[in-house]
Amino acid sequence: MQIHQLKSIHQKKRKKRVGRGGKKGTYSGRGLKGQNSRAGRKFQPAIRDLIKKYPKLRGYRFNVFNKTTAVVNLGDLQKKFQADETVTPAVLFEKKLIRRIKGRLPDVKILGEGKLEKPLVIKNCRFSESAKKGVEKSGGVVENPNDQTSNPNQAPNPNP
Repeated sequence: MQIHQLKSIHQKKRKKRVGRGGKKGTYSGRGLKGQNSRAGRKFQPAIRDLIKKYPKLRGYRFNVFNKTTAVVNLGDLQKKFQADETVTPAVLFEKKLIRRIKGRLPDVKILGEGKLEKPLVIKNCRFSESAKKGVEKSGGVVENPNDQTSNPNQAPNPNP
């Protein structure tokens, strides 16, 4: 047996068609005046009220493509790294100090909270002033700090 061979054991109940005259009375089951009694009546969708309550967003939204920065403190580097190790965003991700944001490794900024007592080589990260002093005080090396020359897209300053 296939689906086109199935037959219902009950008769189909026909929909009552009102407003055609006959023995249903002058109002044909629709009551008196109002939107329900008219032909082609339209009800406002319920979602429209919700949409109209939201304020319109005005102006140019420039923060759509803002870069997100992961923050790592010197105390975290002290716990997770041995002496003379190299610290990059990829290594920080492997050691689970940072995580991907929208599928990408974020820019990393190192802050000066905590103490660093091991010499580390830190590359491709941005620094606060106190973090840079803390790394250099412990005998570490800062490569590609957040100065003008570290950005490859920016032209060098002709008047240093």
